[in-house]
Amino acid sequence: EVQLVESGGGLVQPGGSLRLSCAASGFLFGSYAMSWVRQAPGKGLEWVSYINSGGSTSYADSVKGRFTISRDNAKNMLYLQMNSLKPEDTGVYYCVPGVRENPMARARWGQGTQVTVSS
Repeated sequence: EVQLVESGGGLVQPGGSLRLSCAASGFLFGSYAMSWVRQAPGKGLEWVSYINSGGSTSYADSVKGRFTISRDNAKNMLYLQMNSLKPEDTGVYYCVPGVRENPMARARWGQGTQVTVSS
């Protein structure tokens, strides 16, 4: 079955950096577009970044210029390099397969990884 395991979160001061990882299995990773989505305390799900099967990327305005999404298809891995972190970046980050218009069902997502940005 589909398995998605996010890691790399933690507590970091404003201005700091983290690198999130997502280990994927149970589907043809290289054929899928992938996204990072987050949920901040008291807020709904927010799309953060997207990378299609050809490597084209896009970002939410709130993270543009600070975050970089990448993938290693040979290792079935997705990454999110987060720099210049702000308290507003706090939340649980999820790795989500599928094109932007048709993401994988929430029931098949992983547990996410907690990012806390605080001084």
